[in-house]
Amino acid sequence: MMLEVKDVSKSFSDKKGRKDVLHHLSLQVEDGEFVSIVGPSGSGKTTLFGLIGGLELPTAGEIWIDGRETTNKSGHVAYMPQQASLLPWRTVARNIELALIIAGVEKKKAKDDALTWLNEIGLGEYADSYPHVLSGGMQQRVSFLRALLSPQKLMLLDEPFGSLDALTRQQMQKWLLSLWEKNRRSVLLVTHSIEEAIYLSDRIIVLSSSPAIVIDEIKVPFERPRREELWMDVRFNELKQRIYGQLQESGKEAVYRA
Repeated sequence: MMLEVKDVSKSFSDKKGRKDVLHHLSLQVEDGEFVSIVGPSGSGKTTLFGLIGGLELPTAGEIWIDGRETTNKSGHVAYMPQQASLLPWRTVARNIELALIIAGVEKKKAKDDALTWLNEIGLGEYADSYPHVLSGGMQQRVSFLRALLSPQKLMLLDEPFGSLDALTRQQMQKWLLSLWEKNRRSVLLVTHSIEEAIYLSDRIIVLSSSPAIVIDEIKVPFERPRREELWMDVRFNELKQRIYGQLQESGKEAVYRA
């Protein structure tokens, strides 16, 4: 098992009182599995990533990665944020070189490998450019590659395509899948897009509104590699409506509780 979130709860306290964000939440990601999390806004998805990444301490429960307890311990995951967050003072190639060096690759080999990988993702001609000249989709490609080349076996993707336009987002989803198919790293993705979750994932975990619990865990029934015409499949739309209905119902319950 690559990731185990075991009965995790998280609460915050301030002058207004105590707020429960996660409530006895458990989930798993198998080795080489692509899992997505969807849930209403404010359901604690970002908090969960902070806990898995070891940046926050849960109120209760444990985090295990690759068979070791990593609760409140950082450095065990590769992380791709919503924004590319490339180092603006380093060229595109040197951003990749840094990821390889951190992964333990010798400097000269890292330099050669960086160019090889940039050619692999179609950005070789931008090796000596700085990140600001790249489009949003190009920057996200470099960001994903940097995460892919890190030594950690588990990748956390936090709404990586949320800021892109619809066409670029769709292109990036296809590109990500093509690269992931070659490497099969364990991935946990947070997304607000139900379609994206279905298209990319082996399993989808649906969270309730805060305090979040798992209200459904769905095995995606489509074979890999995924077909472009998948969007037109009747089962795709049935699954989309099932998840949408769960999120809508959870939102109503949150209003009622408030």
